[in-house]
Amino acid sequence: MPVSLVVEDDQAIREVVAFHLSRAGHEVREACDGVAALQQLQSSPPDLVVLDLMLPRMLGFDVLRSLREHWSMPVIVISARLDERGKVRALGLGADDYITKPFSVREFVARVEAVLRRAQPAAEPPISATDGRIVVDVARHEVLLAGEPVSLAPKEFELLAHLARHPNQVCSRDAILNAVWGYEYGGETRTVDVHIHWLRQKLEPDPSRPVHLVTVRHYGYKFVPLPAEESP
Repeated sequence: MPVSLVVEDDQAIREVVAFHLSRAGHEVREACDGVAALQQLQSSPPDLVVLDLMLPRMLGFDVLRSLREHWSMPVIVISARLDERGKVRALGLGADDYITKPFSVREFVARVEAVLRRAQPAAEPPISATDGRIVVDVARHEVLLAGEPVSLAPKEFELLAHLARHPNQVCSRDAILNAVWGYEYGGETRTVDVHIHWLRQKLEPDPSRPVHLVTVRHYGYKFVPLPAEESP
């Protein structure tokens, strides 16, 4: 039975969400502000967090930032904010999905189940993305750079693994969103660019002149493995 933490200051919304998650077979815990949410996370981390952004005592953005420093469980943001900047910020901080209020309860439960399915560890062998300089181990959720582990946020790892599975193939931003984030974002592809930027800072010899995570102008990105004699 998955354990879900619902963080929402509006009691009516919190009770509706909790009720439908319970009907879907979840053990549900509740928090009405950001500080209480972090206290629950520290005492007993759940399998899923449903997080409002406009919370008392600590905003949801700050809760999400602190959460991602310690835990990798899926986070679904529910918010009345309609602006693109708020969505991109939440996704950039590590949210796995963003649902705008008011929302369909059936769609919400379906998205919860989809996020939990994607969070299940894949029984796959390690992916050697280059001659050995970069190794993506899906089973261990680990990336090695020249033999040394690299710390990646959950979505950074999923994005890198997706591109590494398709070396030298051009992946459109929309296709990446669908594969990594799980559904169409209605054109909000900037989050892909932001995550690619972060990956380049951690993996490229010179982030300003990428050789692995290459931009295909007006379309998307591709991962380019280098022959051994060309590896930096």
